[in-house]
Amino acid sequence: MGAYLLYRSLFGVPDYDGPGQGDVIVQVNAGDTTRAIAAELAREDVVRSARAFTEAAAEDEERARSVQPGYYQLRLRMSGADAVELMLDPRSRVGQLEIKGGVQLDDTRGPDGSVTPGALSLISRATCATLNGASTCITPDQLRTAMASTPPAQLGVPGWALADVAKADPRRRLEGLFAPGRYDVRPGGSARDVLRTLVTSSAAQYETSGLTAAAQQSTFSPYQLLVISSLVEKEGITPDFGKIAQVMYNRLGDRVRLELDSTVNYPLDLQSARTSDADRTRAGGYNSYLNYGLPPTPIGAPGQRAIQATLHPEPGPWMFFVRCQKDGTSCFATTLPEHQQNVRAAMAAGAF
Repeated sequence: MGAYLLYRSLFGVPDYDGPGQGDVIVQVNAGDTTRAIAAELAREDVVRSARAFTEAAAEDEERARSVQPGYYQLRLRMSGADAVELMLDPRSRVGQLEIKGGVQLDDTRGPDGSVTPGALSLISRATCATLNGASTCITPDQLRTAMASTPPAQLGVPGWALADVAKADPRRRLEGLFAPGRYDVRPGGSARDVLRTLVTSSAAQYETSGLTAAAQQSTFSPYQLLVISSLVEKEGITPDFGKIAQVMYNRLGDRVRLELDSTVNYPLDLQSARTSDADRTRAGGYNSYLNYGLPPTPIGAPGQRAIQATLHPEPGPWMFFVRCQKDGTSCFATTLPEHQQNVRAAMAAGAF
């Protein structure tokens, strides 16, 4: 930065001195150039002039171009050189959120007692920063309260899902409506604003995937296709998605109970390939051993591959499947005796 400081002293580029003070959140949008970033920093009074930043950035142009879209915690009234250095510090990036396929709203427990954070916990973490000594964290309970108490339309729920979401348990009404992917969450926003931003972005992703268009040629609504996709995501590994989706359609078409352990475990917040006899006889809308048809909501966030498998299943007569290999691979059967043989082989192989 030495050449930049000499340039500034000789030609009088308007600039502040030193590292600045106070905290401010600044957004870098997709496609922003260094000049666009500089202009935003000047508007927010991070730097005294856009030139103070662009001239400093020119000293390390390659690194400056590596700044990614997202939110950055900076200080007010910084020198251009200090602003460049702080933006290039990975610790300045805030609000990063990643939701993976299969993630549920709430935290879940594994058979070994391990806990997998749910979407609400992940969103909560993404909201956290310390601005001028105050925490911006929104707790999972605050997010849950906002979800349950706010009309779905005000949370960005798309029209094709509104009726089903309105009927769902308010504590689970946004299940499946946070699409897997990476997001940027602005620390300091309200719980409602955060949820609305994520649901709106996710709805656009689902529509781009062909979910709503496919429903026009299907007997299932877009929301029902989303539910089926979540079952496919939970029940197998990617190579088997197409066959699993076809099993769902075959059983639904023949009015056969789905009998999925994943739906039984869902309201229990369990991640397990098996269920107990007691749980399979427990009444409730998610018990697909007792109820016909689909559960009332998705049971997790379906990824693009699960959605595409649901929209384009692999044709076949299968009515049953079971995890039969330790890597998660399933074996498929058309008849009950074939399925029972697969189950015995799976148990012998220690697959579940």
